[in-house]
Amino acid sequence: MDSVIECIISKFAINTKLCGAVDMLEGKDAIQRDLERLERWACANLMKFNKAQCKALHVSWGNPRQGYRLGREWIESSPEEKGLGVLVDEKLNVTRQCALAAQKANRILGCIKRSLTSRWREVILPLYSTLVRSHLEYCIQL
Repeated sequence: MDSVIECIISKFAINTKLCGAVDMLEGKDAIQRDLERLERWACANLMKFNKAQCKALHVSWGNPRQGYRLGREWIESSPEEKGLGVLVDEKLNVTRQCALAAQKANRILGCIKRSLTSRWREVILPLYSTLVRSHLEYCIQL
């Protein structure tokens, strides 16, 4: 599949992402050609893309927001997408990802507070380290 693709393609488990620069008309055409090649490859290998999950994320402020097709269906445009657990919007902002992680951590803290009668450090610290901290530290490098 990789040998015929002009744009950047990344695959992980059952997810495939196609990326390309659309600064000129040639960029839009290259992405559309690659989508057509992917569709032909899938048909030749008796596979299907879940077209309901296919989305176009237009990154940048000056992006012309071109429309793309996969087979006969138009790909829906999306203001944000999640990839490998990281939520990124069209301005490459991860603020919403951080807010969602903080919400999840606060919910877990509330559950710990409601379900435990002991407030001893020896009890709370392992629960915090195990259940809460992992959510706050996920994708911190990003």
